[in-house]
Amino acid sequence: MQVLLIGETREWETVEYAADAVSEGPHKALIVLSHVPSEQSGMEECARWVKTFVSEVPVEFVATPDLFSETFPQAKR
Repeated sequence: MQVLLIGETREWETVEYAADAVSEGPHKALIVLSHVPSEQSGMEECARWVKTFVSEVPVEFVATPDLFSETFPQAKR
């Protein structure tokens, strides 16, 4: 395995595993998308799918902002 692409991780397990793998020498990478971005597309598709058989109530996808991807202005010194 060269790249592990995940939505979220428990830092004391997966991140340490990746660090150990990198220290072995071969090229390795860990890409963590974050919880919201890794599930957003699937939930949007799920809403589309549910609409095909649920007509008694409105069904709509509500996007959730990823609060951890926001950039903040650099602090003034």
